[in-house]
Amino acid sequence: MTTQTAKTAEPPEAVLRRVFGYKAFRPGQAEIIEAILAGREVLAIMPTGGGKSLCYQLPALLREGLTVVISPLIALMRDQVRALRAQGVEAGAMTSADTDAERDELFAALAERRLRLLYMAPERLALGTTRDLLRRAGVTAIAVDEAHCVSQWGHDFRPDYLGIGGLRKALGVPVWAFTATADAETREEIVTRLFDGARPEVFLRGFDRPNIHIAFAPKDRPRRQLLDFVSARRGQAGIVYCATRARTESLAGALRDAGHKACHYHGGMDPAERRRVEARFQTEDGLVVCATVAFGMGIDKPDIRWVAHADLPKSIEAYYQEIGRAGRDGAPAEAFTLFGADDIRYRRSQIDESLAPPERRAADHGRLNALLGLAEAQGCRRQRLLRYFGEEAGPCGNCDTCASPPEVFDGTELAQKALSAALRTGQRFGAGYLVDILRGEASERIRQNGHDRLPTFGVGRELSVGAWQSVFRQMLGLDLFRPDSERRGGLVVTEHARPVLRGEASVTFRRDPRPAARRPAAKALVREEDAPLMSALKARRRALAEAQGVPAYVVFGDRTLAEMAERRPATLDELARISGVGAVKLERYGPAFLEVINGEVPDAVHPRRRRLAGREAGTLYDRLAEVAGRFERGASGVEKPLSCPPSLIAQVAELRPDTPARLERILGPRRAERFGAAFLSVICGPDD
Repeated sequence: MTTQTAKTAEPPEAVLRRVFGYKAFRPGQAEIIEAILAGREVLAIMPTGGGKSLCYQLPALLREGLTVVISPLIALMRDQVRALRAQGVEAGAMTSADTDAERDELFAALAERRLRLLYMAPERLALGTTRDLLRRAGVTAIAVDEAHCVSQWGHDFRPDYLGIGGLRKALGVPVWAFTATADAETREEIVTRLFDGARPEVFLRGFDRPNIHIAFAPKDRPRRQLLDFVSARRGQAGIVYCATRARTESLAGALRDAGHKACHYHGGMDPAERRRVEARFQTEDGLVVCATVAFGMGIDKPDIRWVAHADLPKSIEAYYQEIGRAGRDGAPAEAFTLFGADDIRYRRSQIDESLAPPERRAADHGRLNALLGLAEAQGCRRQRLLRYFGEEAGPCGNCDTCASPPEVFDGTELAQKALSAALRTGQRFGAGYLVDILRGEASERIRQNGHDRLPTFGVGRELSVGAWQSVFRQMLGLDLFRPDSERRGGLVVTEHARPVLRGEASVTFRRDPRPAARRPAAKALVREEDAPLMSALKARRRALAEAQGVPAYVVFGDRTLAEMAERRPATLDELARISGVGAVKLERYGPAFLEVINGEVPDAVHPRRRRLAGREAGTLYDRLAEVAGRFERGASGVEKPLSCPPSLIAQVAELRPDTPARLERILGPRRAERFGAAFLSVICGPDD
């Protein structure tokens, strides 16, 4: 494997500002980029919305050669390519959906070695011509997005990701792998399969998404619960994840009947219809999509304000991945999950009916138990979620249990009764049967098995069926029980439960909450007095995006528009200081947005001056231009006119020559004689 350091002396911070329009790196980005530019291989686990894509896009602009990006979905690739091109970066995607014209244009760009980044689906690695093509194109690095897809037992396994290790070896180039979802087991699998045993530098940049408010609620008229939640967030873009295709269609219809813009999405739809829904979600403000997890990794929309689960997700990793699609712009967002007994049975059956070996099914039941533990959390939910991924944190103050701690009680004796009932019946029966034993319900089946004569028969008559179901549900969440798929779902007592049975450990349960009052939507991005301007800026953004056929956020994200509405820049220089406004976007869109903010078309600015907007060189340009105007007829004001073109003034402003000789190399002898002393006085200050 060859290593390669940066090709230019331009610092990463300068490229970050000039190309991407950001003032500073997000936490963790600078260290990862530094390692890549030093020629090292990396595996970076960063939270969704933490800026993973920038960590390979920016180094690709500073290194020699082409960086190929392995990405799982066509929609995701095309979105990133559109965004990069909008920032002036030469990027392309090679997909099965390309037209002949798009394919010809891409091959021409590869032949001329103009591209800096090439996106490619992992399925193309199976084609014999791919390696030769990449070798001829001058690939010098491989970036792997969603690297957890290489895990054979993960929730998003893509078999073709297994070919990336062979591509790395064939090209002899470094790999940079990125993901937001990888526990310790998955991280080891990524290292083994992508890096062929070599040890990359691992960056574990945390799983916390502090801007997302986390909430769970037991199902109680779930459709009404969901409609109330969405109605409180009318006009905000959101996703409702559902366990079944039929549920997506029925919920979308109910939302439309309630006056919301809503549509459904699932894998059984015609591909053209799925693409239409994806395009609507990217371009329309305030659209709600009710979807199965088929509406997943291809969603790269930064201003999704909430994600709701109408049904319990299949694992804690899947839950984390899905809620991570909310608030990628860092602004306040929400995750709301409904769960009930039917959900749990459905998810258990999915695990039991899978073709995975027994040990894998047992591990999957453990992952589902971890999600149940999060749903039944008695303290801060974020603490519990982060602890699963190996992180410790204090109470977050941004989840429902922090805002309203649940009522709890000592449930040790109840847990001992439940565990005893399971053990005395041979750990062969599920919760419903055990509840009947504990409540003393002498059904025909219980009498046939002789279980009406057990010491535990009837010892739990004081609790209702619903209360006992809550106890068993919480015991699964505490991993005191696990279903045994080899025994048709019988509850097996875990090692965690042994100290409880012996009286060496206690158990605390939470009382099922009463239906909660409707929680208000997350805080708005702008103050009430700035909301009209924000709406006007969104309208201008939508018009520009529709004219170009791109998603609205490719023009500017919501947070950038919110900063414009709050700070109300009056000039291009002031607009250039807004986060997310890079040089290319400033030139392309700046006047249009200044017109909305100030109510008039801004004065024309020379293109060379516009490129310096927001930089110190721009201020210097203005001072030099003013001096050039004064000295156009010489110091006396009567000499033959001689102008200094904006292109030369811009060069002087950027290069800041500090001696007469350096200045003359830019201006030439005649102009150096006319303007040199005055320009140097501006650049260096007047002589003492």
